[in-house]
Amino acid sequence: LSSNDPNLQNIPVRSDDGRRIRDCFIAAEGQVFLSCDYSQVELRLLAHYCKEGPLVEAFHQGQDIHRRTASEIFGVAQEAVTANQRSAAKAINFGIVYGMSAFRLSNELDIPRADAQQYIDAYFERYSQVRQYMDDAIESAKKKGYAETWWGRRRPIADLKSRNVRDRMAGECIAINTPI
Repeated sequence: LSSNDPNLQNIPVRSDDGRRIRDCFIAAEGQVFLSCDYSQVELRLLAHYCKEGPLVEAFHQGQDIHRRTASEIFGVAQEAVTANQRSAAKAINFGIVYGMSAFRLSNELDIPRADAQQYIDAYFERYSQVRQYMDDAIESAKKKGYAETWWGRRRPIADLKSRNVRDRMAGECIAINTPI
């Protein structure tokens, strides 16, 4: 499922504005709305597809995946992870799936770009199967001309052959995150 302009799947739940927006939706007489939280579903699917041992293990053990990633990236015990480190790891965990660059991560975390690149490099050093999955997904989509979801839905990606670097990179992101 996807939603955009506006993305109604990501209305904030913990803010006054988000609550007011959600109050605008009223179920028809005799009907109800069902709200589901697929907790970290993108990361769970990523762990499944790339078979990255530490990620799979963390989910099987019910660990806080962002705390675990922060521990791995910053080289500290999970108990010693600070709120800022966990927040950075959360941005990296979700950003990686959507092709976040060091530039964007540096802006999001308000840190120097070199530091953001070090975080991304540390992530891929620790989770090398994630990088392999991403490379394989791009290569497969280039060969086939499309990416495929778990259920077999094919998403054509013409931008993978674009001469425009930004368009091509956007196509690569689509190839990576369509299955997820």
